[in-house]
Amino acid sequence: MGKEKYLKTIGDLFGKSAVVNYSSIERVVRKKKNIKQYTKKLIRNLILKGKIKKITRGFYTSHDDPSLAVYCFKPAYLGLQDALSFHNLWEQESIPVIITARKARQGIRKIMGINVLIRRIDKKYCFGFQHYDDGGIYLPYSDVEKTFIDMVYFKEKLSQEAIKNIERIVNIKKINSYINSYPNKIRKRVLDLLN
Repeated sequence: MGKEKYLKTIGDLFGKSAVVNYSSIERVVRKKKNIKQYTKKLIRNLILKGKIKKITRGFYTSHDDPSLAVYCFKPAYLGLQDALSFHNLWEQESIPVIITARKARQGIRKIMGINVLIRRIDKKYCFGFQHYDDGGIYLPYSDVEKTFIDMVYFKEKLSQEAIKNIERIVNIKKINSYINSYPNKIRKRVLDLLN
């Protein structure tokens, strides 16, 4: 397979998937000698030409959206203030907030030049999200009910306006089914805020 063929196949990979990992690119060039060196050089050249961007170690994209980093921390979803903004529950702008059940370093990271906040959650609380179309890319955001519970769980401040907006559209049955897996004090706080 010649270089042009590799580039076309790799281009097809990025056409099919918003996030491509190093191993997938390496599989394309598997018949080359010095496979690791060749793959690294190929990736470096694609980055220098502006064809792809590094999201985090071993993950790349052809898009300009740092929220795609959520796919590098699976199981994970976008939540908290980011999800409030996505669901139009408050007016404030937010940086991407990734909630992950993986053992990842928490805090702010620069991804594609933008601040992204990583928060960890116990695996048993990693639910209540679905994939929504966000500008042509499907991203996992927590639903309204899980976003509200996470705001309480992570002790994040909610304005009265945000609480009213949530109360207007929240599904109480869903909230009740979600909070069953949480400790009593979290359940109480969630229900107190909604009443």
